[in-house]
Amino acid sequence: MSSLLSMAGVRKVYDTGVVQVEALRGIDLEVAQGDYVAIMGPSGSGKSTLMHIIGCLDVPTSGHYELDGDEVATMTEKELAEIRNRRLGFVFQSFNLLPSLTAQRNVELPLVYAGVAPAERRERARAALERVGLGNRVDHRPGELSGGQQQRVSVARALVTDPALILADEPTGALDSVSTSDILDLFDELNESGRTIVVITHEHEVAARAGRTVHIYDGQLTDESLPAAPAGAGR
Repeated sequence: MSSLLSMAGVRKVYDTGVVQVEALRGIDLEVAQGDYVAIMGPSGSGKSTLMHIIGCLDVPTSGHYELDGDEVATMTEKELAEIRNRRLGFVFQSFNLLPSLTAQRNVELPLVYAGVAPAERRERARAALERVGLGNRVDHRPGELSGGQQQRVSVARALVTDPALILADEPTGALDSVSTSDILDLFDELNESGRTIVVITHEHEVAARAGRTVHIYDGQLTDESLPAAPAGAGR
């Protein structure tokens, strides 16, 4: 399979004005089309910084990052916004749904930003909600849905633009065990249908469902599992 995501020597340094903090220290990562990859790491490991760069929410200080054949590291903010809207689908722990909008309207939002005509975006939003098993909840607002159903709406929103990559950041962190299993089953189905998925997680149950797991520690990737955090340690 061809590479969809390719990173080589990616570094990210934050300059506080007093000290420089090296959050990523030479990341090399390849994700092929159709892959399902979990990135695991403890708090402070650099996984959030890596997620921001993969998701084009930030750019590397140095190194190369290509997404679907395009070099991301040198893009303007306008170009990054275009990538985020058209080629990436985001699933967040906190769902990020607008409470005043119905499920359908929440799913339509990326298409509104992309300038898609109203009739087409309604049709595509309904199809995406059907895809995640919520065809009978299109007119419900987030407050009328369970946590698992809200996350399904967020998955539908991620799918509606037909992105090259679905990027999920701790997607089950706010869910109970039943809803977690349902969402992971949905990811399995999406990956089996050809979707490329990258999940950022600290949960072994979530990572175990991926086809490949890589670990990040002190800003570097390793294929080796890290020691378990001490009891009572924060996430």
